[in-house]
Amino acid sequence: MIIGGIMLLPIFVILIYPNELGYALNFVIPAAIAILLGFFLSLLIRGKKKRQLSLRQDTVIVIAVWLLAAFFSAVPFMLSKQLNFTQAFFEAVSGWTTTGLSVVDVTATPKIYLLFRSIMQFFGGVGLVLVMLSALSGTYGMRLYNAEGHSDKLLPNLAKSARIIMSIYAGYVVAGTILYVFLGMPLFDAINHSICALSTGGFSTQVDSIGTYKSLPIELVTIILMLMGTTNFAAHLLLIRGKFRSFFRVGEMRFMLVLLGLMIPIVSFVSLNGIYGNIPQGLRASAFQVVTALSTTGFSTVSFNSWTPFPIFLLIVLMLIGGGAGSTAGGIKQNRIYLLFKAFFWQLRKKFLPEHLVNEDYVYRPEGKLFIEERHISEASNYTFVYMVTFFAGVSIMTANGYSLQDSLFEYASTLGTVGLSVGITLPTTPPIVLWTQIVGMLFGRLEIYVIFIAGIKIFKDGRNVIVRAAKNKGTW
Repeated sequence: MIIGGIMLLPIFVILIYPNELGYALNFVIPAAIAILLGFFLSLLIRGKKKRQLSLRQDTVIVIAVWLLAAFFSAVPFMLSKQLNFTQAFFEAVSGWTTTGLSVVDVTATPKIYLLFRSIMQFFGGVGLVLVMLSALSGTYGMRLYNAEGHSDKLLPNLAKSARIIMSIYAGYVVAGTILYVFLGMPLFDAINHSICALSTGGFSTQVDSIGTYKSLPIELVTIILMLMGTTNFAAHLLLIRGKFRSFFRVGEMRFMLVLLGLMIPIVSFVSLNGIYGNIPQGLRASAFQVVTALSTTGFSTVSFNSWTPFPIFLLIVLMLIGGGAGSTAGGIKQNRIYLLFKAFFWQLRKKFLPEHLVNEDYVYRPEGKLFIEERHISEASNYTFVYMVTFFAGVSIMTANGYSLQDSLFEYASTLGTVGLSVGITLPTTPPIVLWTQIVGMLFGRLEIYVIFIAGIKIFKDGRNVIVRAAKNKGTW
């Protein structure tokens, strides 16, 4: 029912652009079906005793909700005959997962659809479960909340935490829109770019993205919004409360600043070689592209066609690392990479310490010190390994379809990291098998791989048990 309500929001654009009234039914029909379906499903459980979710049912529910959201959101694109099912589903998944890769022509797409793409990224960034919890009670919601990839509660009460996150998120969007308009960006573009920068989504209303405006102040505002979007929501609460020292003590914040401090000069120096006319222009282009890659946003100000392989490789590495935990960003996540780096140095240090010395290692998180156990390092390394295996599987499918290795590495790093930067593989003419590979990659990247694996295993086991019981009841076992 909430998905149906979200799908009705783009209709308000008709108040400003009344000539797009004819597209309203394309949204009303699937929204009405979603709301009615949700209502009838709610009748099945109304009056029944509330129970805790059984083991792994949370993952199945989260996956089902995201797939339903993408399916219903694809329908308006198909009803207008702009896209076929594969393309429409790709666009919807790209929106909800805040990836930003697109197969639509923004120059010919009605504004109601452009706003709809941004709305998907707004709600996809914070997560459908969090949206539900902010509107309803948080009872029994913690497992769903965690299954969607959220790792932190801002307050002991989950529903209040969800509402605070939504308030912070909406406040930043409004502030970003005002700044964009003040700097000369049209209001419609300002709303869309503010939403998509903060949600680290990257959908743009312009073919050349932020580069269309050729404005340094607009690029600086976009960089700030992207960095805010890739920052842990719990860390935002520290900022709002004025706890700046605690904010900059957070391990992944320091890690992000070090990465940016290293990568921007390196990429700038390499890309300056015969590409940009002077050092300031090179630094400006490099800074924006490094931030958009690390934050997994996907906005761009330049084309990558003239870039040499080395800076492209560095952007691939940044897209794989991704943003902060508990943020709207994708990728492996900075907290995991930071922990693996720390674990390496801790292990190296132990070689020079007395054998029986007891030492407690820790990292700073928004909620305070976290003392690291072996399981924390194991979980981070296992997830990183699975992520890289998934990455290379996707790259293999792309190269098997005729794309170069460099382009495939870049495009699938962008896909799996829910970034949205493209070197030209993702187009309306892209083969369906590649688009479906990217659809799977975007879902894996947004829902953090394990959730999908666990849900698949749960469905398989439950289905097998049903078949076994049915066979026994028929006496054929």
